[in-house]
Amino acid sequence: MILTASVIAELIGGSVDGDPMVQVSTVSPIESGSAGSLSFLANPKYVEFLHTTEASIVIVKNDFEAEKEVKPTLIRVSDPYSCFAILLQKYDEMNRPKAGIHSSAIISDSAKIGSNVSIAAGVVIEDDVEVGDNTILGAQVVLERKVKVGSNCKLHSGSRVLHDCKLGNDCTLHAGVTIGSDGFGFAPSDMEYSKVPQVGNVIIEDKVEIGSNTTIDRATMGSTIIRTGVKLDNLIQIAHNVEIGEHTVIAAQTGIAGSTKIGKRCMIGGQVGIIGHLTIGDNVKIAAQSGVGSNLAPNSIVQGSPAFEVGSYRRSYVSFRRLPDIIRNIEQQLRDLNKG
Repeated sequence: MILTASVIAELIGGSVDGDPMVQVSTVSPIESGSAGSLSFLANPKYVEFLHTTEASIVIVKNDFEAEKEVKPTLIRVSDPYSCFAILLQKYDEMNRPKAGIHSSAIISDSAKIGSNVSIAAGVVIEDDVEVGDNTILGAQVVLERKVKVGSNCKLHSGSRVLHDCKLGNDCTLHAGVTIGSDGFGFAPSDMEYSKVPQVGNVIIEDKVEIGSNTTIDRATMGSTIIRTGVKLDNLIQIAHNVEIGEHTVIAAQTGIAGSTKIGKRCMIGGQVGIIGHLTIGDNVKIAAQSGVGSNLAPNSIVQGSPAFEVGSYRRSYVSFRRLPDIIRNIEQQLRDLNKG
């Protein structure tokens, strides 16, 4: 992809400050930009790099004023970060693999494949699977029987959607994702554990993105449900019959136990643990490494393990860090009293 500054400015509604015909063919961070690359400046902490970068074009805010002359051509926009994201999306679209089916793919005769679909090497598509238009299936993707994948999806290499599960439109599964593995269901009897068959499925709605090696278990009965717009990081475990509300975001290494219901627009930090059968309200924020063992009301902000209100947690933590000194002071006071 080779674009001029004037074309880029037209794509993102910006104005050119410098050479409108300068060309770029790649993107780069501003601190390590090279000739022929495009970068952006959104954080004031990185202003110094604008004067040293070799990037040919830098996207900046409309009201940005350089303290001294800069080498790159500038494109001025209202929001550099979001405009750069738009360009990255367009770059990604332009570099999508060509439509077609690799000769090594194994596809059931009963599968229904939409138009303009790209199917890479080693893909397995079983009986009665449906794949929507413009979807990309990377190398060694597996779609088991009766799976439905919507339009404009991208399933990266090695991702797997197991039998009867459903994936909406505009979804992304990164490498190694598994959708529909068995829930962790075992019934204790006579000092042993007998497996409880997991006969439900997973339903993933539209515009969901799931990070590498995240696993989402099928329901024991019914469905595990990931609602529209949810974004999941890498290495997350979501157990059977969990429901995650619209536009909730969850960071890496979080684990959510069975049958917990999480509301809309929640923000959950990394390495959070949530026990089963809880209800987490809308707009809840849970700080990283928190352990949630009780229901959380809408709009709660919590931290700690067990998690509680973030302001109380921080005040308590100040005292906790001083606990050895506090104990020594108390012991000294007791010794002084005994002497008296």
